[in-house]
Parts: sequence; C-alpha cells; structure tokens
Amino acid sequence: MATPAVVVEHLRKEFILRHNRAMGIKTRFLALFHQSKRERREHFLALDDVSFTVERGEALGLLGHNGSGKSTLLQIIAGILVPTKGRVITHGRVAPLIQLGVGFNPELTGFENIFLNASLYGFRNREVKRRVKDIIEFSELEHFIDTPLKNYSSGMQMRLGFSVAVHLEPDILLADEILAVGDQPFQDKCLAKIAALRTEGMTLILVSHSHEQVNKFCDQYIRLDHGVIIDNGVIKHV
Repeated sequence: MATPAVVVEHLRKEFILRHNRAMGIKTRFLALFHQSKRERREHFLALDDVSFTVERGEALGLLGHNGSGKSTLLQIIAGILVPTKGRVITHGRVAPLIQLGVGFNPELTGFENIFLNASLYGFRNREVKRRVKDIIEFSELEHFIDTPLKNYSSGMQMRLGFSVAVHLEPDILLADEILAVGDQPFQDKCLAKIAALRTEGMTLILVSHSHEQVNKFCDQYIRLDHGVIIDNGVIKHV
C-alpha cells in the first residue's frame, strides 16, 4: 500500500491572547504582587481534534469562513506553526504558498530571493540554477528581477513566489488564497500550471473561498467551522 502524502492526526492548536500589553514598568512591577494588575490572558482554540489523510497525487480543498482555522491548519502542515497537540506527517518536499513575503528577504533582489526561497523548501542551488530561467520567464518579471524585493508590489511578490514553488516541482503544494492576488490573465496561467502539475502526480492542498476552484482542482474537501471539521467528502467530477 502506498504511503500517504499527508497525515494529520488529532490536531489541536491553542493561541494565548494577551491583554493589557501597554502596561508601563511601574504597573508591571505592581503586577508581581497584585493579581488584579496582572496581564490578562485568554486562550483561543483555533483547531480542535482535526484528523485526515491525503494520498499521493490527490488534491484536498479546505473550505470555511474567515477564522474557521483553514490558514492555521495549512501553516502547521507547512511547519510554520507547531501544534499544541497531535501531529502532522508529510512524505515528500513541501512548497507552501501561504503568505506573501514569507521566505523572502526584502533587501535582496528578486533573483537572489529565488535562491533563498528555494533553499527554504530544501532545494539545492544546482536544482535552482537549472530552472531559474523558466522561473523568471513564468513570473513575467524579467525587467525587475535585479530590483530589491522591497520595491515589489504584493502582486509582483506573489508572481515570484508562485513561480519558484511550481517550477521546483514539489511533491506537495500548499496554497492559501494566494491566487486571489494578481491580474486575471496571470491567475489563469497559475491555475493552468497547477492543473498540469496535478496530472504529473503532485499532491495539492488548496484553501479557497471559491467553490468553483475547489470543485475544479480537488478530489475531496473538508469544511471547517471554528476549528472543527463539520463536513467532508469526495468531489464528484461530472
């Protein structure tokens, strides 16, 4: 039996929300002796007992309203966040397209950031060198590739990040609403590239508010609400 690409087991994630963060030095000192002066903390449960498996070559769509836990879940799978309880097992190289600017240095040029970003995915320089021309061409940033990233718009950063991720042919691609940025022609090109990689066996986990995108690209779906799976199933392609 083939090893699954992603296994999520009983995942739980709590955040501690801190209040009264603007306390001065005197107030903080008094808080050592007076309970009422102490910084208030509130526990926020972002994910609660989330479990699922994604087989190699499958595509999973994550649905849910803002604050349902989709992005937190994806960040844990990517290794950006650590779960409070439970575990995630991934088999293969993971490319996360989660937040604009993550994995980039704004002081470096676009060209330099290609190598930096790819190294964070675990790719070697020689692998990147073989693909760097295609990465730049796909991003349509030829005239800006030697410009520091801090001068890029959010759309330009998205183009570069997406181009790096897909041209390094990851085993698992994590995409969190990243395709909502950029003009329509480039979005269409990105979706076509994802479709092509899917035919080659890439595993995809896609967060999207677009049911149309999920229905088009995914084999199964999970719907989250306040950190809990409330619905899941197989997507039937007619």
